[in-house]
Amino acid sequence: MKERRLEIEQAKPLLLFGFNDIYLKRIERAFPETQITARGNQVVLKGDDTDVDTISRILDEMIVLLNRNGNLTENDVDTVLALFVSGDGSSAMLRQGGSHHTVLFTPHGGSVKAKTPNQIKLVESARSNDIVFAIGPAGTGKTYTAVALAVAALKSKQVKRIVLCRPAVEAGERLGFLPGDLRDKVDPYLRPLYDALEDMLPKEKLKTYMENNTVEIVPLAYMRGRTLNSAFVILDEAQNATALQMKMFLTRLGANSRAIITGDLTQTDLPSRDTSGLAQAKDILSGVTGIDFVYFNEKDVVRHKLVKDIITAYSKFFDGDEEPGT
Repeated sequence: MKERRLEIEQAKPLLLFGFNDIYLKRIERAFPETQITARGNQVVLKGDDTDVDTISRILDEMIVLLNRNGNLTENDVDTVLALFVSGDGSSAMLRQGGSHHTVLFTPHGGSVKAKTPNQIKLVESARSNDIVFAIGPAGTGKTYTAVALAVAALKSKQVKRIVLCRPAVEAGERLGFLPGDLRDKVDPYLRPLYDALEDMLPKEKLKTYMENNTVEIVPLAYMRGRTLNSAFVILDEAQNATALQMKMFLTRLGANSRAIITGDLTQTDLPSRDTSGLAQAKDILSGVTGIDFVYFNEKDVVRHKLVKDIITAYSKFFDGDEEPGT
């Protein structure tokens, strides 16, 4: 058993702990092997080392929310708990034997969980870095996890809006060849982002959010000239952003904003003369404080079991391990 005393200096204990310590009791229920005692402006934690460390981080996140919003609600506390605790109450950090990291509870009673080591790395990295690049093959849950993080941040009032965008580029087609008005032309490219949001938010709530621009889904080209404050911004399919578009996107971030950029460098659909902005950013921005890169591989695939085998086969072929036609 580990004992740790935390001094609460950056928030009023009554607001942080809740009336009659109700918020601390909610945390304690999520960690039944741990004792939490409030003494003035101190919190005394007794329990397993990992659980004590996790509770300390939960309290830190609650302090951030309290100082940002001026108050805490039970929903805020539950949302923070969901980010750190798996469904069975164990630590959400990946342990030997593997427990899952719950990112968000869905309207249908389910949950969105980071199920692989690199998905968990993405969740953890997004908590400590303002810009995170998630790079890897299709089917590894990069976009879905990123959207879940954005929705969780919105629900816990860490941000005021979500902006999701993709380059409107695809092999063999261009917008001018598609039927309909601009919305009709653009929607097929943005459909995967709508699908993820519809899984994570009630239908009417999502409709309201989109009508008042709390949630906005736009083509990358429409980001030019904007400054996004208090926003969670996601650039999906970033391998299809040009170098200039990538720089433009990264410089849209305003105060209290975060970004996740996802992409697969093996599926670039840009004309051969254009440099992928994702590939260039990987070379230019590695090592910059506040920016992190998380790399996914076939072990993270969460789609049909054959997707993993397909990715492995293609990787071997293009690495020269197999001859064409084998």
